[in-house]
Amino acid sequence: MNRREHFERRKAALVNERASFITHYRELSDWISPRRGRFFVQDRNKGDKRNARIINSSATMALRTLSSGMMAGITSPARPWFRLATPDRDMMEFGPVKMWLAAVETRMREVFAGSNIYNQLAVLYRELGLFGTGCMTVLEDFDDVIRIYNHTAGSYMIGQSSRLQVDTLYREFDMTVGQVVSQFVFGGQRNAKPDWSVASPSIKNLWDRGSVDSWVTVVHAIEPNDERDLGMKDARNKPYRSVYYEIGATGDTMLRQSGFDEFPAMAPRWDVTGEDIYGTDCPGMTALGDVKALQIEEKRKAQAIDKMSNPPLSGPATLRNVPVSSLPGGLTIYDQGERQALAPVYTVDPRINELMLDIQRTEQRIERAFYADLFLMLSMSDRRQITAREVEERHEEKLLMLGPVLERLHNELLDPLIDRTFAIMLRASTDGNGRWLDRAVIPEPPQELRGVDLKVEYISILAQAQKAVGTVGIERIAGFVGGIAALNPEVVDKLDLDQMVDDYGELTGVSPKLVRPDDDVVARRAQRAKQVAAQQAIAQAQPMAETAKTLAEAKPDGEDMLSRLTGL
Repeated sequence: MNRREHFERRKAALVNERASFITHYRELSDWISPRRGRFFVQDRNKGDKRNARIINSSATMALRTLSSGMMAGITSPARPWFRLATPDRDMMEFGPVKMWLAAVETRMREVFAGSNIYNQLAVLYRELGLFGTGCMTVLEDFDDVIRIYNHTAGSYMIGQSSRLQVDTLYREFDMTVGQVVSQFVFGGQRNAKPDWSVASPSIKNLWDRGSVDSWVTVVHAIEPNDERDLGMKDARNKPYRSVYYEIGATGDTMLRQSGFDEFPAMAPRWDVTGEDIYGTDCPGMTALGDVKALQIEEKRKAQAIDKMSNPPLSGPATLRNVPVSSLPGGLTIYDQGERQALAPVYTVDPRINELMLDIQRTEQRIERAFYADLFLMLSMSDRRQITAREVEERHEEKLLMLGPVLERLHNELLDPLIDRTFAIMLRASTDGNGRWLDRAVIPEPPQELRGVDLKVEYISILAQAQKAVGTVGIERIAGFVGGIAALNPEVVDKLDLDQMVDDYGELTGVSPKLVRPDDDVVARRAQRAKQVAAQQAIAQAQPMAETAKTLAEAKPDGEDMLSRLTGL
């Protein structure tokens, strides 16, 4: 079996695994967000009307609110949302370590801001809320350090390891002949020498005829490299292999064979059950029944109103060839026989108020399914005055509802994203032998961090809400001890005030630059102690100097008292 057969067989197995979700995905797309999802390889750039099933757009707007709320609450570009740390908490209080970590955090935020990460994360959150699974790849980029590519539902297949972590990504998609030649034959470089051995004869013929806009189906496979030679450091022997090949090409020709040091794809799932690969129980799946019912109710309501305002009419046979005007003030002239007046066929009297109430309840259920009521809880409040405690309690309510999803996002999206970005920045800062370059992307770490694995802590609005319980405990014990210190000042000795400041700053997400490291605090206190000691010495020496002056000025019998006492 050649390599192409291996990839084709695994792709067929992954397609079969995904097949049971496609029908559900198409329903979610049709009824909530028609432009999402690609269920055929050629399903691209379609400008046809796709929202024919949507009459009431409450679910579409609720999905938009969910995406925006998750973006603002988890990875807001307007505020820091992550922090680097060391497993040893005491090491974090060492000045050079603390400052280096803060500097790297700043550099990483600059890389994120300069890339397309925030645009793509907003798209990913929408895919996650609608289909239960999102997918994007993080690739190295010469201009922006990293570049993010999003993949919509139906355009990719994923597989997972024995630890139930996604470690495989297959995609089948179309590229133009011009794109294939530019990316693979010329290797992405305009002035490079073309290598036509990687392309099929059909691509070469299309290129020679100038058919650069013809479409070619390509497969991209990323999976663990089970043929890796640990003694080699080239691209084909990295932990994950990456292969592009053309569908329909003969032989074992590959457009590109390379690899990745880290799995470049992030495929977060909203929720999974057991060994399930694709996510389930997402807001879109939960609300789908209500969304369908809402469209039926809206249609029936519109029909009822239409029949009330423009009911079907009955009249005498003499009207068969007479134009009947239904316009305000219109005139219809005909010979009216006995009891043959123009009248409605039947009387329509729908209970519009009850129907509207049921529609509102359905909309509310949809909004709750998409957490729109939670993300908009402050703006939707009809109270102009709201206490800080109420805000805190409402944030805790939001956390209670989204806590499990938030933890899964940390593990399946944000941790791999930051690890991958840090690794790319690290490779851009060192040469092949581990020596730091003069113009490194990140500064060289202090000696204390050599060989130390870093960890990530999240300080977004939602992540901090999880830690808010800890700050309440610190505030309570500080207030309690402060209250009884008036009766017994020595009780303050029971508290480690320095550690309280460190913990409170960590829980509230305060910049590490605002809380001094322990070694700096010790040095400052030692310097302050020296200054106090010097001032005390001066204060003690001043009375002695005044006494000596008085004795020197006193001269009984012509001899000053100081000389008499000292014998000099």
